[in-house]
Amino acid sequence: MTEPASLTTVEREEGAAFLPKFDAHGLLSAVVVDATSGDVLVVAFMNAEALARTRESGRVHFWSRSRGRLWQKGETSGNVLEVEDILVDCDQDALVIRARPAGPTCHTGRRSCFYRRLDPDAPDAHALVKVNT
Repeated sequence: MTEPASLTTVEREEGAAFLPKFDAHGLLSAVVVDATSGDVLVVAFMNAEALARTRESGRVHFWSRSRGRLWQKGETSGNVLEVEDILVDCDQDALVIRARPAGPTCHTGRRSCFYRRLDPDAPDAHALVKVNT
């Protein structure tokens, strides 16, 4: 997916053409939220292939920076994320994917990867507090 050299800001921000803007590493951010509750489940990265596979299969795929490979969320656990909707931000460099999880999303077995919050009154060494997800 290469973008035309003549694409204007107005065309990118207001037009109907989907022309994702990948970063220098060929990635864009993908925030996955539960389609029912709206809870944030996971934030990861997609390259062009992960995005294409997600759109083709209806299941969320990512590019793993640590493993250096494409992976389908839930490929080993069975806890896949079924795509309900994909929202594109104004400059097309980030996505919000509304999905239906088939089990826990986090590799720790939790429903969401976001199971802690920062306590603004605690020193940094003890600033994380668990929340129910």
